[in-house]
Amino acid sequence: MSEILVKGTSADVMLLLEGTFPYVSGGVSSWVNQMIRAFPDIRFGIVFIGSRRQDYGEMAYALPDNVVHLETHFLYDFPPPPMVHGSSGDPRAFDKADALHEMLREPGREQEAGELIRELMPALREGGALSEDAFLYSRRAWQTITDQYRQFCTDPSFTDYFWTIRIMHKPLWQLVRIADSLIPAKMYHTVSTGYAGFLGAMLRYRTGRPLLVSEHGIYTKERKIDLFQSQWIRDNRNIFERDISQISYFRELWVRFFETLGRVCYDAGDEIVALYEGNRRRQVADGAVEARTRNIPNGINLPRLSALRTQRAPGVPPVLCLIGRVVPIKDIKTFIRAMLTVVREYPDAEGWIAGPEDEDPEYAQECRSLAESLGLGKKVKFLGFQKIDELLPKVGVLILSSISEALPLVVLEGFAAGVPCVTTDVGSCRELIFGLPGEDAALGAAGGVVRIADPAALAGAALELLTDPPRWQAAQAAGIARVERYYTQEQMVGSYRTLYAALMDKPDYTGRTDGAAPAGNPAKCPVHGGR
Repeated sequence: MSEILVKGTSADVMLLLEGTFPYVSGGVSSWVNQMIRAFPDIRFGIVFIGSRRQDYGEMAYALPDNVVHLETHFLYDFPPPPMVHGSSGDPRAFDKADALHEMLREPGREQEAGELIRELMPALREGGALSEDAFLYSRRAWQTITDQYRQFCTDPSFTDYFWTIRIMHKPLWQLVRIADSLIPAKMYHTVSTGYAGFLGAMLRYRTGRPLLVSEHGIYTKERKIDLFQSQWIRDNRNIFERDISQISYFRELWVRFFETLGRVCYDAGDEIVALYEGNRRRQVADGAVEARTRNIPNGINLPRLSALRTQRAPGVPPVLCLIGRVVPIKDIKTFIRAMLTVVREYPDAEGWIAGPEDEDPEYAQECRSLAESLGLGKKVKFLGFQKIDELLPKVGVLILSSISEALPLVVLEGFAAGVPCVTTDVGSCRELIFGLPGEDAALGAAGGVVRIADPAALAGAALELLTDPPRWQAAQAAGIARVERYYTQEQMVGSYRTLYAALMDKPDYTGRTDGAAPAGNPAKCPVHGGR
C-alpha cells in the first residue's frame, strides 16, 4: 500500500525513514523533526516505510514548511496476488544468486559478495531475471528454495520455511518500485540500515547521487533484540531435536537477512555517522569502511530547555519519571519493580511513565497490570505522551531503564532542564552520566548508572539522589555543564550542515549535481541475503 501525501517535483535532501517520523513520536522521530526545522533553507523530501497501515495512527508531527514531498509505503500490506503464469526461470541468474548465498555464509568474503550483489541488482527490476514474478513463480526459484531447505534448514517444517523466505524477500521488490518512481534529489539520507537503508543503496546506484547513513542505534543489533523476544517466529523442533544453546533456525535466518541489508547499505554510503564511538566501532565491525565513518553526537535546543530551570520549585521533587515509548526494549517493568522499593523507603515518591502506549498495547497492559499487582496503582502513573516542557520542571530524577540505547536525547534534554538521571549501562549512557576521560569527566557525575534489569540497583541509585539534596544539586550542576559544553544543537547542526553541503555539491557518475538519474544507469536493488 502506497500513497503520495505531498507531491513535489524535486528535493535537496530525500530522507528515507523506517517506522519513525512523522507517524511515531519521540526518539529518532523527534530528532528528524529537529533536523528538518534546523535547515529551513533546505527542501526535504520524505519516504516513510512502515509495516502495515493499521500499525500507525495519524501523523504525530505537523510537517514543517520545507517538507516538499512525502510518500508512504507499507511493505506488509500485500495486494492480492496477480494472475500469473509459471516460468522456467533464468538458470544463470539463479546460479549467481546461489553463489551469493554461499559467499554470505563464509566469513571473509564480504567484499566479493558485495560486488556480486551490485552485479545482480538490475535483474530485480520488473521483467528482469530475478524479478518478483521470477522469484515467486518460476520453476528455478522453487528448485533453489527446496535445495536450500534440504541442505541448511534445521527446522522440520518446509511449509514454514517456504513462507518465511517469501515474506522476508517480498518487500524488496516494492523497494525497487519505490526507487523507480521517486522524484529526483541532490542526496539521500537514511537514518537506519534495514529496508530504508536498502532503498538508499538502490537510489545511490540508480541515480549516482550521494547517500548519507546516520544511525542512532545500530539497526541490526536492535532487530536482533526484537527477533530474540518475538513470539511470531516458529520453532518446530521437538524436545529431542532442540539444542538450548542454539536459537531457532528462523530467528537465525532473519538475523542474517538484516545483517546483509546492513552490509549493502554501508557499502553504498558515502558518509556513515554514529552518535558515539562505541557505535562507530560497531558499524566498522559490521562492514562499514572506517574511512567513511564519523561521530556526530545528538544536540538539544539549549535556550528553550534551559529556560525550564526557572520553573522549578525549590527542593527536589519526589518524582521519578521515565520518558519513552511503553515497549519491551525500554524495560518499563524494571522501573515499575524498582518503584516498589522506592516507595517503601520514601513513601512520598511517585513514578511517572510518560510515553505513548499504542505501539505494543499488550505490553502496555502488562505494565499496568504489574503496577496494580504490586500495589502501586496510585504511585505509578501512566501519563501517555507529554510535552517535555510541561513535564521536566516537575521531575526530581529522570529514569532510563532500557536494555538498548544509543545516545538518548531525553537524557540530554533532562540535563538542560536541570534534571539528573539514573540510567542502565547501555549505549553512551555511562559517558553521558560520568563524562569522557579528561575535562568532561572533571565536570562530575550527573546521576547514576546501573546494570540492565536490576530493579534493586535502579531504586538504590534513584534514592541516593532523591534523599541527598547536596548530591542531587551536584548532579544537576554536572549535567547542565556537560550538555552546555558538548551537546548543543548548534554543534550538531553545524556538523550536518557541512556534510549536507559537501554531499549535495558532489558530482554523480555523470558529473551532474541536479539529482537527475544518469542516462543508461537503471534502478538497482540488492538481492536477498541470508540463506
